[in-house]
Amino acid sequence: MRVRTYPRAILLLFVLVLSVFTVSCAAPFGPGYTIGKQDIDVHFVPGPPPHITIESNYELKNNGIGPLSVLELRLPWRRFNSSNVNLTWDGQAIKTEQSPENPRNALLKLPRRWAVSDDHTLHVSMELETPTAGEAYLTFAPDAFFLPAEGWAPELLPARGLLATGGIPPAKWNLTIHVPKEFVVHASGNHMKNSKHGGDLTVRARQRASDIYPFVVAGRYVTKQIGSDHGKIYLWTRGARDSGDLQAASDLLVTTIHAYDSAFGQRSVVEAPAGLFGRHHARNSKDELPLWLVECPAIPGCFRDRHAAAGSTSVVDEATNAGEMVSPDTAMIDTAPGAKKIVSGVAPALAATWLGYGRSPGFYEQDLPLSAFPAFAAAVGNEALNGPAARTVSIRRALARVPKENDSTGTESDRRALRAKSLLFFYGLQDRYGDEIFRKAIRHMLLARRNSGFDLDDLIAAFDQESHKNTAEFVRLWMKHPGVPANFRARYENTSADKNTSIKEITP
Repeated sequence: MRVRTYPRAILLLFVLVLSVFTVSCAAPFGPGYTIGKQDIDVHFVPGPPPHITIESNYELKNNGIGPLSVLELRLPWRRFNSSNVNLTWDGQAIKTEQSPENPRNALLKLPRRWAVSDDHTLHVSMELETPTAGEAYLTFAPDAFFLPAEGWAPELLPARGLLATGGIPPAKWNLTIHVPKEFVVHASGNHMKNSKHGGDLTVRARQRASDIYPFVVAGRYVTKQIGSDHGKIYLWTRGARDSGDLQAASDLLVTTIHAYDSAFGQRSVVEAPAGLFGRHHARNSKDELPLWLVECPAIPGCFRDRHAAAGSTSVVDEATNAGEMVSPDTAMIDTAPGAKKIVSGVAPALAATWLGYGRSPGFYEQDLPLSAFPAFAAAVGNEALNGPAARTVSIRRALARVPKENDSTGTESDRRALRAKSLLFFYGLQDRYGDEIFRKAIRHMLLARRNSGFDLDDLIAAFDQESHKNTAEFVRLWMKHPGVPANFRARYENTSADKNTSIKEITP
């Protein structure tokens, strides 16, 4: 009998190829480097004038396929008034120049070529100052400050070239915060250690990959817990206050949070950040993630133009900026306007906890129609606060911005119309598929694309899977033709639309 050797040969070949592939996966495919160790020190000086000194240290190793001659990084020029920026490479002072490809980035030209396997140290120091009159930077006060998640610390970027890598922080690194001893501190990370020396308080918080973006909130605050056991809210104010109105705000915020949970799925709460009392503890998926409401150190220097950043949420409501999320669990608030306005101001930014940060790195930088998704999330919060009728109001406000015959000429009014149309696109999806399928598809997309961002193809795939319909055709109907579909406009422009806003859209 003839022995058949082909199956064994094929098996051995498969094992050999798999082994080579496995080994190659551990090897770089392009230029790159790793950050072996990283430490950032934040030193708040009350002044006068108040300022914040930031010292960042990195131990770097070239693990790519070739030497490097330039390093690219991003400094906090957009959100803070930064000055006295100094960089050293192995202790030698070096300068930066603006990147020709991206004005936001700085190019650091190395004094000599960085050879493969070589180790070097990079030190970056800078000061954040209060802005002068007319400057739209974030600010702080002598008795309080905050550094939001993203946009205040140097950000090292991947090396240049095909299949380049680099810039990823190590799995664990230290954030050290120096403040006056009377301050309370809330920061990202865990294993928080406090020590006092003279008139200073030093807080050390170990950062982890799961923290995503580091943040710090600190000040001479009076603290109080409000809310319920199922929705704990910590209130920080800069003086003793009657918290009745703020208690009402907390109740409204809990309602909004539950609406976001229903629409987008619960926030991840595997571990809670180090917080009010400097303690950290594990949490399970059934726990509510606490929320910190912190009085803004200086009005209006806590709030950016959320209408522009979040896809024109002014289409949804006309609330003033009374709140801004500065981390997944912390909102800076203006305590003056009253409960309803506080929550109306915080709710759109609160959507970032569900849609931004780890879930979609490009939360505010996506193309239309997805760049209007934050505005739709704001509408979900608005409806939770003001009832189902708010949905029709938001739709009609957006419809008024979209001409019936929209021949684009590239003007700002055309761009506003396109942003409003993109917001209406999500209402169109909701009408066509119904609330249950809409919620399932959105949750599916957010879960599937968590930590890597999502795009229009991901949205289409999620709705295709949940509805078993041709979502791409629906997208073309909405986004490739002028104006909005006639039947959608007729439904909401008619006065009878108030009586029934849940009719499913006719399949295109």
